[in-house]
Amino acid sequence: MVKERAESERQSKNNSNRKSPLGAGRPSQRRTVGQTTPCKACGMTEWNEDEVRGETYCASCGHVAEENAIDPGAEWTNYSDGTDRSRVGAPVRDSLSDKGLNTTISRSDISGSGAARHGIRGSDAKHWRRRALIDERSKTRSSRARNLTKAMQFIRDRGNLPPALVEEAARLYRHAAEQGIVTGRSIRGVAAACVYLAARQAKLPRKIEEIAENFDMIDEQGMGEKELKRTIRLVARRLNAHHVSGPAEYLDKFHSDLGLPAPVLGEANYLWDRVGQSMEWQGKKPAGVAGVMLYKAAQNRGHPRTQAEVCKVVGVSEVTLRGLLRILETLLSQLGEAPSN
Repeated sequence: MVKERAESERQSKNNSNRKSPLGAGRPSQRRTVGQTTPCKACGMTEWNEDEVRGETYCASCGHVAEENAIDPGAEWTNYSDGTDRSRVGAPVRDSLSDKGLNTTISRSDISGSGAARHGIRGSDAKHWRRRALIDERSKTRSSRARNLTKAMQFIRDRGNLPPALVEEAARLYRHAAEQGIVTGRSIRGVAAACVYLAARQAKLPRKIEEIAENFDMIDEQGMGEKELKRTIRLVARRLNAHHVSGPAEYLDKFHSDLGLPAPVLGEANYLWDRVGQSMEWQGKKPAGVAGVMLYKAAQNRGHPRTQAEVCKVVGVSEVTLRGLLRILETLLSQLGEAPSN
């Protein structure tokens, strides 16, 4: 009896002196994939993972092989059917001078009902408005920051582009500024050139005259448009943003501007597919060619538009439109399609 008790006490003492594995009693997970290296202490290959502490330890002896591991998973679990919460904030936007990374004091929170909602009294609201003004001015102390803010505002307000293309135009402007293209040139002109190139790369081309008008670059002598053309060529060459716009890329926009039904657009695309490979169109203005395709298609589909209406949208003279129409009808007659009046 005494011998059995001594043996029991000896086993109990050995169990108490045995080193308990690190992480015991904490949430852990047995890792079976990607961990085949044997433990340096005992040679076993069974590992446990402590997700709370970010540790990977040996399941046999408790040797810690990895610590402070980064958990890429979400910090919360969504048990509802609603939209998952986001903890990363708004996305970075190139169309903002600071890319949206700076913290701003919202004026709606320090004036009127917003101030009352936050418990800000009249005198405190005045101080907060002054702080907001100082904070706003402190972000544009350098001339580069002021110029960038002005350019981004031009692109957002006058570019008349979809949001994705606004961001692309802003990226082009930032690249142009980094390469020194803006130095010595008009901020308005370089911003307009970036808008034009962004639209052209996305195959949603804009006319130079339209861009110049939106950016208030039209004058009586036409110097604004000439300067814009030179700037576009310079930016395209320096940024390697060359893309030649074809007549087909103008059809959608002109079709919408003329208020024509969908079958007319299909007819115009059909006409261009038939005659687009002809060398007769070499050197012709793509917008004018697109205009004559729509003019002819509208006639064929019973929704005619006058030459004056088409020329106003396309930006060519009636003489030019009639000349292009003669080329189109000649090509159609050669293909065996009788011209319709």
